[in-house]
Amino acid sequence: MAKVQPAKKLSTKEKIIKTAIQMFNDQGIQRVTCRHIAEEMGISYGNLNYHYNNKEALLLAIYEQMRDEMSNSYLLREEYPTAFEHFYRLLAHLEQFQYKYRFFNLDVLEISRTYSPINRILQKTLKIRKKQMTELFKQFVNEGYLTKRPKEEYERVQHMIRIVITFWLSQEEILTGFQSGNKQGMSGHIWELLRPYMTKQGLAEYDKLETGFSYVFNSQ
Repeated sequence: MAKVQPAKKLSTKEKIIKTAIQMFNDQGIQRVTCRHIAEEMGISYGNLNYHYNNKEALLLAIYEQMRDEMSNSYLLREEYPTAFEHFYRLLAHLEQFQYKYRFFNLDVLEISRTYSPINRILQKTLKIRKKQMTELFKQFVNEGYLTKRPKEEYERVQHMIRIVITFWLSQEEILTGFQSGNKQGMSGHIWELLRPYMTKQGLAEYDKLETGFSYVFNSQ
């Protein structure tokens, strides 16, 4: 019988990040200070300050964790048989990721304006994501899932996808009574943007993915 491995014990730095994410998600970034986080954890402010000497340092550590976590999904193309399956799984992860770090997308403008080091890394990351998305679209076309269109046309589609990703949680907060009719949420709307460009092969592959996977997008 295989031995059950004990759960990894979190370090103080990991506990600080975990608590901070939860409090930022629940209360918003403006209402939470490092002293609030220390109080919630039952540790001294000096202890927290030893690991992260200000809120900017803590937010930077959280953003680096976010970037690394999402980067892994973008780099898993060879794990899946088709580019569409990779994208399907990428969107599934991204949707869960959005809710895990809910505060960041809701407060991204405030964060980027207030913390210039984070803004600089954010801008670099957005450029990397743009290149990765462009490469994905090339694979979609090369594998016969999307029709061949002018480069500028697909650049506009990619830009619309980025807008949906960036502001999805914000519109959920504001348009509380709006029902889109799409049970897949953000991912479903992104696929709707792609559908007019799909070939017969692309439509068949998408339908196969829809019936073959049953991702649950949890908004908790």
